[in-house]
Amino acid sequence: MLRRAARDLSQASKQQDDSETGIWSIVCFYVPKALRGGGLASALLDAAIKQAFAKGARVIEAYPVDEAAPSYRFMGFRDMFVARGFHEVGTAGTRRHVMRLER
Repeated sequence: MLRRAARDLSQASKQQDDSETGIWSIVCFYVPKALRGGGLASALLDAAIKQAFAKGARVIEAYPVDEAAPSYRFMGFRDMFVARGFHEVGTAGTRRHVMRLER
């Protein structure tokens, strides 16, 4: 698993364009089990979007998965990002979607 993660990171860094500025990333959510299903992740995403743009982000990038995914679920679900205007620009591995919201 660690080797695969290192390989994925290596591939991602090769695709990264360091000339781009103003890109903020949303990488994960922590919602306690007792609070899941009540819209907290959506509220956290809304607040993160508002904060990033208020602080100068031009683009917000995220790496969510489909709800049926067996792993990486802490990165959020694709539909939650689509509902807020994010669009897919690629994939990271076999499960994660690379999605962007541009101002």
